[in-house]
Amino acid sequence: MTDRPLLIVILAAGKGTRMKSARPKVLHEIAGMSMLGHVLALAGALGATGTAVVVGPGMDDVRAEALRLAPDVQIFVQGEQLGTANAVLAAREAIAAHNGDVLVLYADTPLMRNSSLKELLSVLEHGVGISVLGFESDDPTGYGRLITEDGGRLLAIREHKDASPEELGIRLCNSGVMGFRVDDLVGLLERIGSYNAKREYYLTDAIEIASADGIGAAVVTCEEQEVLGVNSRDHLAVAEGIWQRRARAEAMLGGVTMVAPETVWLSHDTVLGRDVLVEPNVFIGLGVSIEDNVRIRANSYLEGKNAKSRAGIHIEEGAEIGPFARLRPGTRLGRDVQIGNFVEIKNANMEAGAKASHLTYVGDAHVGAEANIGAGTIFCNYDGFRKSRCDVGAGVFIGSNSALVAPVKVGDGAYVAAGSTITRDVASQSLAIERAVQAEKPG
Repeated sequence: MTDRPLLIVILAAGKGTRMKSARPKVLHEIAGMSMLGHVLALAGALGATGTAVVVGPGMDDVRAEALRLAPDVQIFVQGEQLGTANAVLAAREAIAAHNGDVLVLYADTPLMRNSSLKELLSVLEHGVGISVLGFESDDPTGYGRLITEDGGRLLAIREHKDASPEELGIRLCNSGVMGFRVDDLVGLLERIGSYNAKREYYLTDAIEIASADGIGAAVVTCEEQEVLGVNSRDHLAVAEGIWQRRARAEAMLGGVTMVAPETVWLSHDTVLGRDVLVEPNVFIGLGVSIEDNVRIRANSYLEGKNAKSRAGIHIEEGAEIGPFARLRPGTRLGRDVQIGNFVEIKNANMEAGAKASHLTYVGDAHVGAEANIGAGTIFCNYDGFRKSRCDVGAGVFIGSNSALVAPVKVGDGAYVAAGSTITRDVASQSLAIERAVQAEKPG
């Protein structure tokens, strides 16, 4: 790809009424990140020297999301939605100030591959002024058609409603994604008229105007699913499925074993080391990092980040999780830690070799190396007003059905007898017993 400066214009003005949502369409998520976020990430990966996002009036939440993810992005407002050319011209200030290539992307098309966009830009190095990303479709109904001559040169793009019967037979379709290397792109776009069925200003009409000026255009093709536009909830589900299949395949190519890949759910920022084994029905949410040789057993749920916490989850080499385990934000598990069935960990650090094998809640805590937390143990971290922490030392043994009432510290090597409720600190190398005296009442 060329080293020329690159400005990426992302169109995000569509309201997406078919989503039946109070949220703008482009803020709906794929793999835990907004569709706009996916496209902004592509812009970053392509090395854009500038990024402009075009939003509609009153779309303050879209503006906020763009600035959160890319603080240097420029925001422009399309006052009236009069077509794609009109939307791009909303960013005329950025385009006019830019000396280099311009790439137009869509915030509701989150599945584009970096490789396809690089190829789209590289075509501009070979004497054409405009490049268009297209795809072959078995059912092209509704798509604009790419009209080419025998040598492959792009002559025009005809929207479905404006196409002749002959043109409707063409299967090569327009994705809407376009690259430009034109000296006066603003001037070119300003010459586009609204002489079409929708009375809108189509960006695609730039092809014929440029051709009349002797500026050539070319097509780069990709898979149809790569340029899937999300306009409804069912489209969103389809896009999520495609993204997940790609991510699983990439993980397995990187050395991860998935027993039943189709049942595993990943997030856009999931990190999986080599020789990680993931059993069926595992959900991995945002902010989860897993080192080599970890085993995630069936039906486990790892939610690294959520609306209340951005703390994430980190699991060190050799740990074993599950089955039926739940890890929540702020969990840190050391080497060879074992977390068993129906165990929940939240905002806790468990050092190397520690174990919580059955039916246990560990919240707001530090658990030392080689400590063993018995079945049915509860870390009572919340008193109804505030949360406090428990500190369990190295080599501690907590007997079954015990409760540690925070704040409390159990010293290294201490033993807590089964069924105890611990409300005061326990000294190292001691035995703590807290039970009512067993009594029998005959008859």
